[in-house]
Amino acid sequence: MKILLTGANGYIGTRLMPILVQEGHQVIALVRSSSRLSLPKAIESQVEVVEVDLLSQESCENIPKEIDAAYYLVHSMGSRSSSFSSLESQCASNFVSALSNTNARQVIYLSGLSQGDQVSEHMASRGNVDQILRGGTVPVTTLRAGIIVGEGSASFEIIRDLVEKLPVMVAPRWVKSRCQPIGIVDILYYLSHVLFNDACENQTFEVGGPDILTYKEMLLQFAKVRGLKRSIITVPVLTPYLSSLWLYFVTSTNFSIARALVKSMTTDAVCQDNRIHDLFSHQCLNFQETVKRSFSKIEQNAVVSSWKDTMVHSRLSPVLKDYIEVPHFGCLKEVDQQKTKATKREILDRLWKIGGDTGWYTMNFAWSIRGFLDLLFGGVGLRRGRTHKTRLTSGDVVDFWRVISADRKKGHLLLYAEMRLPGEAWLEWKIEEEESMRKVTQTATFRPKGLFGRLYWYMLYPFHKIIFYRLCKKIAKGF
Repeated sequence: MKILLTGANGYIGTRLMPILVQEGHQVIALVRSSSRLSLPKAIESQVEVVEVDLLSQESCENIPKEIDAAYYLVHSMGSRSSSFSSLESQCASNFVSALSNTNARQVIYLSGLSQGDQVSEHMASRGNVDQILRGGTVPVTTLRAGIIVGEGSASFEIIRDLVEKLPVMVAPRWVKSRCQPIGIVDILYYLSHVLFNDACENQTFEVGGPDILTYKEMLLQFAKVRGLKRSIITVPVLTPYLSSLWLYFVTSTNFSIARALVKSMTTDAVCQDNRIHDLFSHQCLNFQETVKRSFSKIEQNAVVSSWKDTMVHSRLSPVLKDYIEVPHFGCLKEVDQQKTKATKREILDRLWKIGGDTGWYTMNFAWSIRGFLDLLFGGVGLRRGRTHKTRLTSGDVVDFWRVISADRKKGHLLLYAEMRLPGEAWLEWKIEEEESMRKVTQTATFRPKGLFGRLYWYMLYPFHKIIFYRLCKKIAKGF
């Protein structure tokens, strides 16, 4: 069967794709930019990549007519846009319109789970998208889930930051709200098993793990798994805005995600309808088992996808090829070159490990200071790290940089700065063969915005001169 998978390069879509292939389906991966989708060689022959911008009705005409079902895994959790709800509605409407011209006989939608009268904007938007999808001609199956726990998920990483960084937590009242977390492996099970199941046609199911916990209990259980003793003090004075700021400064999330999560956490997210268990005898992992499994994946460097790499959290266009041509006119550059007897593989291995836990090879304290200043001015700072220790793909995050191009075969890596800057910045490496030597060329490019942008460059130039020279030498020679 041919399955259309929207959000194919997202946190859920990246993990669902190989499951669908393994079950014998041909997957049509729908993405806005094919450069951001890295397919494992084992499934390349079973995946067709189609570039579609769901905000454009004209672009949606590229959706193939010969499809049997479609997954709708598109949402704007943590979007910086104040009009995310209308954008989500437009995407859903265009999708429904395009789907009416296909052979699809089922749409599967992953939505959110929340109770209470004061539903957050994001939860309300997801409910609205559900209604738009159901207004189409294709039957819809909706799965409503609360917190999804798994290596690389936003919820998991935020909980991890809080527990591992703070021996004593001063928390707002929302930590007493109840939730029913579900593991990523279990949500993938349900997503794949409702496909072409007649009993699921035009149905909405609530899915969750076996544990119903307050957020406080969840934090303490996480700490127990990690062998940490933690105390949580609840206070009534932290407003949702202050709580969002608190999460922003303590965890690796950005403010928009923190705000969305806090608003969602002010109400319970517990399954009221358990009909899904009548259809499937699947036993979900409990919360502690899910956390243990997630850390096992992290220790094996087997994190398949991460919320940090999704472009919905970025100010950049998702079409990364817009940034691949590094400008020359009106730019300031710092070029460093090093010749080395090291093999190309040795150089690439060092380069492909840059950032994250490895650091920046020289004057890491200076990079940390720059990251802290970026955080103070509302930027991403260095807290995001990177998803994989040794692998880089276009669209990946490396601290406060975004990978634009990563080509080991050509010996080329290009990063674009997502930190707060009075201009734009690129950092690029090229490796070339020169007789029996290898030449590493490192180019830092800055396109200043106005007079302040130029003053910024020249004020920091002495530091950049030292840092970039040493960085290039370390990458080329390893010392």
